[in-house]
Amino acid sequence: MPQHASSSGPISEHPTTGWVGWAYFAGIMMMMVGAFQIIEALTALFNQNYLLVKSSGLVVHVNIAAWGWVHLLIGLVLVAAGFAVMAGRMWARIVGILTAGLSAIVNLAFIAAYPLWSITIITVDVLVIYALAVHGGELKES
Repeated sequence: MPQHASSSGPISEHPTTGWVGWAYFAGIMMMMVGAFQIIEALTALFNQNYLLVKSSGLVVHVNIAAWGWVHLLIGLVLVAAGFAVMAGRMWARIVGILTAGLSAIVNLAFIAAYPLWSITIITVDVLVIYALAVHGGELKES
């Protein structure tokens, strides 16, 4: 039986399902992980004594301040892309997946300095990647 346009307009090719909540979850988590990254960055930049190891104890031996700037950049990108994901922007989903993957890798390398924090961020990054890759298409641009 062919589908007809209703009085409210044509029928969408891709109807929104209950799984759209995962896509909104991803946007919210991107903003939270971005905030976590910014806090981690500020700690690395201004209070290095709070970390468990010095730069020589990290997987990649670089200055802690350099790690701080990396975390700050990732955090700012995630916060901005999180807002755009909530608005249904396709480019934000791509940026979100790539940045969440980068965030997970960077936190794996930073895990010796802040183990519980890094594991938490890596876990949320994986959930963000899943939600954006599988259910992100349900968000419509407004």
